[in-house]
This record gives sequence, C-alpha cells and structure tokens, in this order.
Amino acid sequence: MQTLNANWVTEGRIDFEYKKYVLLAYLQSAYKEFNEQKIYPFLSELVFHYRNLIALKENTEQVEKQFPKQLDKLDFEKFKLHYEKMIHDDAYMDEINSIVEYAIPRISGHIDIAKDIYEEVENNITISSVGIVPIHNEIGYLLLKAEPQKETAVFHYELTIFENMFEKYRGLKTVFLETYPDKIYNYEEAIKLDLIKKHKHLPNPATYLLHCKKYYPFSETIFPVAKRRFVQFLQLGSA
Repeated sequence: MQTLNANWVTEGRIDFEYKKYVLLAYLQSAYKEFNEQKIYPFLSELVFHYRNLIALKENTEQVEKQFPKQLDKLDFEKFKLHYEKMIHDDAYMDEINSIVEYAIPRISGHIDIAKDIYEEVENNITISSVGIVPIHNEIGYLLLKAEPQKETAVFHYELTIFENMFEKYRGLKTVFLETYPDKIYNYEEAIKLDLIKKHKHLPNPATYLLHCKKYYPFSETIFPVAKRRFVQFLQLGSA
C-alpha cells in the first residue's frame, strides 16, 4: 500500500512537479482501494493529511501577514512608502504554497469518494439488541453478521472514553472471541446463552447484533464502519 509521510510537503526536495508526482501516486493507490470498496486506512489518512494542509495554509498566510516589513524607499513625489517583505526565500514559499493549493482539492475529492462508500455501508448496517439489555451497556458482546457469509463473528466490546485538551470522545475496544457457523440452533439468543455459559464474569451481558445486508471487505470496511455506527447507537440510545 502506498503511504504518504506526515511532513511530505515540507521535507526533502521542495519542488512542485516532484511533490505533485508523490501526491498523485499516493492518491492513485487510494483510488484503487476505493474501487475495491476498501476505505480504511486510507480514509483516516486522507482526513489527517487534509487537516495538515489546511493548517499549513492558514499558518503560512498568518506568517506572511504578520511578517515584519522594512522600509525600502521613499517616493517624495507621490508620498508613498514602499515596503519589502523580509521573507528570506520567496521562491521557497511560493513553491510550498503551490503544492498546498494543488493538494487540498485533490485530497478533498478523494475523501468525498470514501465518504460516499462509508455512507452506503452505514445505511446497510442494522443494529438490534439480543434479549434484555441491562442498564449498564458499556461492556458486552457484539454479534457481527455480514452477508453473504454464513457465520456470525462474536466480539467482546468495551466502550471507552478518550480525552485530550480539546474534547472528550468515546471509542470502542473490541476483542475477537469466536465464530459461530449458521445452523438452526445458532440463532442470536442461543449464541448469547452460550457466551454466558463460557464467560461467567458477565452473567447478564449487553448483547447486540450488527447485520450488514451487503458484501464489503470486512477488515477494511465493514468492521471499522460497524464499530463507529455502534458507538453512535449507544450514545443516541437508538439505531
């Protein structure tokens, strides 16, 4: 898989044509994955690079606005002051700006492609509770069934809280337990009872079935989208 360094714009050879080649090679790799309906990890990476580019553009503009200026000459006839910006390397800054301006819309366009796939997958996922849901549902089991697979994957989940200096947000920690093949007796309630017998530390676990009605690559698409969808489900209290 093609990768793009976090500081790809400003490190190494600063040349518009070269950076353009680097970016297009990366985006071509991303587009190939999207054609196969694989949206991760490229979607997360693209959002990361897009935010970096926007920050770089804003910071560059701010620096240029605040950069000290020195008096160049006085035009006594027109009473104008001519100033010269004390930027050490105008060519360098121009090249950086050209790269950033070129990259932003192209990365944004690929993010939109991935988002369309993401929304399609999300719309094909249904979530339902299995049996009685306890008051505390931060820990439990996820039963994940994706067509046309004739099996149900079971995960232990734990809702976690991540906090930084700006915000607090929820994440989902999952551990794969086992897979149940589709059989008459392996319906969701029976799977839950079997899990209770095997894992006695959760006598009344919150258990949910996530069902994807259409095929997508599991690791790169269904599972990451389903996890995000499930976190939203728990936060809102409904599907």
